[in-house]
Amino acid sequence: MDFNKYADLALVYLSEYGLKIVAALAIFIIGKWVAKKLSVVTKTMMTKAKVDITLSEFTESLVYFSLLAMVILASLNALGINTTSFIAVFGAASLAVGLALQGSLANVGAAVLIIIFRPFKIGDFIEAGGATGTVDDITMFSTIISPLDNRTIIVPNSKIIGGNIVNFSKKEKRRVDLTFGIGYDDDLRLAKQVLIDILNSDERIHKDPEPFVAVSELGDSSVNFITRAWVDTANYWDVYFNTIEKVKLTFDEKGITIPYPQMDVHMKKEEN
Repeated sequence: MDFNKYADLALVYLSEYGLKIVAALAIFIIGKWVAKKLSVVTKTMMTKAKVDITLSEFTESLVYFSLLAMVILASLNALGINTTSFIAVFGAASLAVGLALQGSLANVGAAVLIIIFRPFKIGDFIEAGGATGTVDDITMFSTIISPLDNRTIIVPNSKIIGGNIVNFSKKEKRRVDLTFGIGYDDDLRLAKQVLIDILNSDERIHKDPEPFVAVSELGDSSVNFITRAWVDTANYWDVYFNTIEKVKLTFDEKGITIPYPQMDVHMKKEEN
């Protein structure tokens, strides 16, 4: 008798809720698939429109999770669950979680600012948040930076927004500034001409504006020259290091000295 009773109850519940469960599952599965497809289509359209890849990926994630939230609510509705009260409970829970995760949410807000104002993008060489390197990725919580030695530095977005951001890749051209010192007994005019010739002989250095060489300081032990040359941003470090090497080698050939700090010590002998 008990078995028949439970069997009848099962049939009643199955007839009452079976279709709702099937409908809810169908809405969730199909809705999730549609949400994924629409997010991919959104990213594809933005890519074809040559929108920045960072903004495209951020928009793709935003569209997907927004649609997925709507699909979940629709599935719960199909089960007969009052989504109004559910939303209220979810809102209260979100507030509690938000208060507990203020630092993490600050990183999310900073990510939004980075996406909107675009102080840098993926592939740029920057200095921010105490790290210097190439931006590999920008996530909701952090920015991934790879320095020249190929390490991986994960910097919280809030730390980047909260400080200075130096973007070395923003401009197409950069100026290479170098200072060289010669001895007071060396030929000043010869040294200046050598520096000018070295800069003019490098094809990577722009001729407009032309390279600049001038005496910048009469130091304690040297006469200092400042050199300024404009180059393409991609050639900055190659020109920087090559110029220093060429100047040292050429100064050696021309007999021009590069002073280094010295100290003369005088010993005084006391008479008995």
